[in-house]
Amino acid sequence: MFSPGDRILVAVSGGKDSLALWDILLELGYDVDGLFVNLGIGDYSSDSGHFAWKFAEARGLKLRTIDLRSEFNFDIPAGSRAARRAPCSVCGLSKRHLFDDAALRGNYNALATGHNLDDEAAVLLGNVLRWEHEYLGRQRPVLQAGGGFPKKVKPLVRLAERETAAYCVLRGIEYMLEECPLAEGNRHLAYKEALNGIEDRSPGVKHSFYFGFQDRSLPLFTNDGGPTTKPISCERCGASGNGQVCAFCRLLERTGGNLPSPPASVNIRGTKSVANGHGGNRHG
Repeated sequence: MFSPGDRILVAVSGGKDSLALWDILLELGYDVDGLFVNLGIGDYSSDSGHFAWKFAEARGLKLRTIDLRSEFNFDIPAGSRAARRAPCSVCGLSKRHLFDDAALRGNYNALATGHNLDDEAAVLLGNVLRWEHEYLGRQRPVLQAGGGFPKKVKPLVRLAERETAAYCVLRGIEYMLEECPLAEGNRHLAYKEALNGIEDRSPGVKHSFYFGFQDRSLPLFTNDGGPTTKPISCERCGASGNGQVCAFCRLLERTGGNLPSPPASVNIRGTKSVANGHGGNRHG
């Protein structure tokens, strides 16, 4: 996934998986920074940011933050209403864009996320049920850099949620316990519940399902995990996408948000001082 000496950016949500991942990589001696995106989802986002900052400050780490409201003049609830899309869809689109952008502009060797076995098995189930050929071809623990996208890795893919929770307890890591209030009715959660029921009756089925796909079926859907069409640079922000204007900038246009101008603004805050001139709440 990466080599000694690589610089790694961890997408941090304040939850158990991303904080466990950050801690594990630090223990292994890697050069790791964190990135937190304040999504503007009321107390949920503020509390999530609190746990991310508490972890970073206690260890003297660098946490990079992006605030949707202050930097782009929109948030996930408002964006969902304006775009007439499910909140989770708007959230995922926004985070993917901002994570990729920060990793590329920060010259990181890899962008790491805390996706665990439960997450990946649930996503795989959804993609199989709808036979999402392109998504199935990209569902791998490592996506190499290319086409204007950074290298993306999922180091916790062999661990279940219970294991990362146990790790945080043993390490004394405090994390956000509540689920996002906008996630109610999300299909991904329904797939997780279905797999949990099967796992209770047949332990190990999630592992067999996900890694059986990796070993036996992934080559049928893949072109090395790359996009099926040649990426086009967005004329607004320069990000790679499938059209003249990327999905994130189209979302901002529909919501009346502030369109980014290259290079996109990313707040870089150390644990002792603010490294740029932006004011506002410490947690974004």
